[in-house]
Amino acid sequence: MRYFMLDRVTEFTKGISACGIKNITLTDDILHDHFPDNPVFPGAMLIEAMAQLGGFLLEMSVNTPNSVRRALLAQVERAKFHSPAEPGDQLRLSAELDEQIDDAAKINIIVNCGETKIASAKLTFVLKPIESDKIHAQRRYCYRLWTKKLKLAVEIF
Repeated sequence: MRYFMLDRVTEFTKGISACGIKNITLTDDILHDHFPDNPVFPGAMLIEAMAQLGGFLLEMSVNTPNSVRRALLAQVERAKFHSPAEPGDQLRLSAELDEQIDDAAKINIIVNCGETKIASAKLTFVLKPIESDKIHAQRRYCYRLWTKKLKLAVEIF
């Protein structure tokens, strides 16, 4: 993962929901070009932040030591951007597992800044076994960083 769009996972309930934080700062490289005189966090990066939290929720809910599959974003439905995210904003992402069928799941995600809704979408993921120790190590690293202040009752795979 080149871009880490989440700074922290703040809540996690296995098979139900997860919440996370993304702090928008001028150190986010993308803000220097989008736009130079009026920095706004791009909608595509908001979708990536949603996908990272949704993938985390799904992987942490379904993986076991004997079966590790990775969540791949397959579809973005009803993505809406309600208000721009700017430097200094702290975004709270809330993800809820909507439905899971075999190796696919739909997750509803809302992004707020304080009381203001920034964005929302329904994301569809497929679960695939991936034979790559680098990918598994990378995910474990991210998930441990994101959850280090949470008391998780599940193992990170």
